[in-house]
Order: sequence, then C-alpha cells, then structure tokens
Amino acid sequence: MRNLPRTSILEGQKALIVGVANDHSIAWGCAQAMHLAGAEIAMTYLNDKARSYVEPCAAAVEASLLLPLEVRDAAQVDALFDAIASKWGRLDILVHSIAFAPRQALVGRVTDCPRDGFLTAMDVSCWSLLDLTRRAEKLMTSGGTVFAMSYHGANEVIENYGIMGPVKAALESAVRYLAAELGPKGIRVHAISPGPLATRAASGIPDFDALMERVAERA
Repeated sequence: MRNLPRTSILEGQKALIVGVANDHSIAWGCAQAMHLAGAEIAMTYLNDKARSYVEPCAAAVEASLLLPLEVRDAAQVDALFDAIASKWGRLDILVHSIAFAPRQALVGRVTDCPRDGFLTAMDVSCWSLLDLTRRAEKLMTSGGTVFAMSYHGANEVIENYGIMGPVKAALESAVRYLAAELGPKGIRVHAISPGPLATRAASGIPDFDALMERVAERA
C-alpha cells in the first residue's frame, strides 16, 4: 500500500477480512494495512466469479486462509469459522465490509421499497454483522476488535442512496449495542465511515460520479 511503512503493531494478530471483491475494495485497503502492520490475514470471496479477482489480493498479503462466503449461506459461515478455529484457534480482528441491496431498492423512492428488497438489504448488510460478530466472539478469547463500514447516508439523506441509508443507520445502531455488550470482554466494535469511494459496490448507485464530484467540490 502506498506510503504505509511496515510495522509490528499488529504482530501475531489474526484478522478476518470479509468483503474484498477486487483491488478497489475498501476491505482490500484494510487487508493491506493490517498485513503491513504484521497481522496474519484470512479473506473471503463471494462466489467463483469473484474468486479470480480476490485470489491475487490474497496472495499479495500472504493470506493464510481464503474461503467462499455468501453470508446468507449458514453452511459457508460455519465452514469459515471452523477453518479459522482449526488454523489459528483464535481471532483478534474482524472486518465487516459487505453491503447489498437489489437494484429496485436503490433506484426508487424509499417509500416504494419492496418488502423483499428491504429484507435482503438488511440481511446482507446489517444482520450479517450480528451473525459474524457472534461467531467471532467465541474466538476472541483475549479480546479483539470488530470494524464495520458505514456511510454518511445513515445520518443524512443522500440522493440515490435509497434504502441503504436506513439500512446503514440500522448497522450503526447495531454497532453501538454490540460495543456495549462485548466491551466488558475486551472486544471493541467500531463503525467507520470512509466517505464515497469508487468501489464495485458503489457502481450500483445511480449517478455515483455526480456524487463524487459534489464531494470533491465541498472538500
């Protein structure tokens, strides 16, 4: 990663990075930074199509594990955490950087969002954080850190962000409750809002280029 030196601040730490789609992903930046800080990395990919894009990323950070993960598939989630338990016996860091909403839930009014679109967006983008954190908790025996990715659209209406605004608001609320519940065990839970970036997920937002231009004008 450009301008980041190698350090040892995460030496010996075991990090699971969920959400790398390619080398433009926010999760990929997290994986690189943690690798350069000394952490050992486990990564996931969504499906066989995505695997060809994620494999070079995994190789670049010398990932110890690379496994498929569709968060709505309980068997795949089970297999992932079984593999981590077998390989490492513990987990120190979880990065949750996944979000999805069907196109019809993004392009239309929130008022008109179909029930199935809303439920899918909540399932993939919010409930999955609860599921992965619950499983990670069992492996964070000496404490740990969970990171989830949010966006300003959780707190303010952003044109064309659609149902993801309410979904990200739910995610941020979930982060606060998780932090309160897991804090006594030494497990910190954070929501990060990195701003609009040209990722694969962002390509599904209508007029995203115009949004980027407005942000640049205000910066």
